[in-house]
Amino acid sequence: MGEELSYCEKVRAWFTKSKAFLLILSLQFGSAGMYIITMDALNKGLSHYVFVVYRNVVATLALGPFAFFLERKVRPKMTPRIFAEIVALAFIEIILDQCFTFLGMKLTSASFASAVMNSVPSITFVLAIIFRLERMNIRNIGCQAKVTGTVVSLGGAILMAMYKGPILNIVTSSTTHVAHNGNNANATADHWLMGAIFILIGCAGFSGFYILQAITLRKYPAEMSLATWVCFIGAIQSSAVTAYMERDSPQVWILAPDSRLLACLYAGVVTSAIQFYVQGLVIKTTGPVFVTAFNPLRMIIVTAFASILLSEKLYLGSVIGGVVVVVGLYLVVWGKSKEKKGVKHAMLPPSPEKEIQQQQLPVTVPRNFDVSNNNNNDDDDDNNMDHQLMVVVGIKNNDVEARRSSSC
Repeated sequence: MGEELSYCEKVRAWFTKSKAFLLILSLQFGSAGMYIITMDALNKGLSHYVFVVYRNVVATLALGPFAFFLERKVRPKMTPRIFAEIVALAFIEIILDQCFTFLGMKLTSASFASAVMNSVPSITFVLAIIFRLERMNIRNIGCQAKVTGTVVSLGGAILMAMYKGPILNIVTSSTTHVAHNGNNANATADHWLMGAIFILIGCAGFSGFYILQAITLRKYPAEMSLATWVCFIGAIQSSAVTAYMERDSPQVWILAPDSRLLACLYAGVVTSAIQFYVQGLVIKTTGPVFVTAFNPLRMIIVTAFASILLSEKLYLGSVIGGVVVVVGLYLVVWGKSKEKKGVKHAMLPPSPEKEIQQQQLPVTVPRNFDVSNNNNNDDDDDNNMDHQLMVVVGIKNNDVEARRSSSC
């Protein structure tokens, strides 16, 4: 028997085996922390336009040096077409996604925004079909699961937007009555519906970013450099939007040394830089299905901490809709994994046993066989049989291989 492992070796082996799980778990906690800190900063008066600008400036400064040195050998030459796609990517991700998502979160709540964001895979599937990046085979069970999951997920998001329901008291009354002045958990029905629409626009922008990013990476296969360019161009675009939208309030650019400054730094470094690296590392080792399957965990973390720390009110409609969205998400993820398994199975070469069973037996015919000469004498036929022609009917491409063989 071999020697037993020491305690340190056991811990090291367990950590190596559980590395992907621990990384994705920390990623979800980090992303959830961004929602909590950002919501607190918005409640204290931080402009969501200014937040988007500073977030992308910090992300550019954090990602830039790594992208410059680590991808200098693989980074292709910039062309006008690639630059135009980067500008479009920045507009879709920064303006449509981030600006509208944080505006919708300001009108609703952090837990609501986190729950609705789970519908991103379903919206991405719809856009992929529209742009013909995803093929539909409705007879395939995986495709049926994705279509069903998309409908269920979008239905859950609509349910959350249209129905609030009674308030669920999760925490004690001593904490529920303490709320920030800017908290919109008590928003009117109109504000709640408008916020839900803004978040859905942000989800559509995020999904569109995935689609266009996949197209751009084919011509510019440098992920970190592309992310740096997107954050840089997005910071410029959002600065122009902020300058116009906050033209009457120049003081919004000044950040107090509290959660408002922390939110910009945290979102820029953790969710834009570290998250980009960690998510890419986990996807390379486990695949995107594993990463996507843990997204609902972020919603649970955000809901729990938002109720305790931010005193957000949780509505029954948000809980029911969130559960429906998660069910739809898992149907989409399961269908996608099912299709990938089917593709891998189809690409496997056939087994030798099946090839042997499918092959036809060789047919031996006379070399000089002529149908018109069927009435020839038997002596001539015997002479013609001295040399025979063997015809083997192949499997691939219906090839016919002729081999001459001499008689024994």
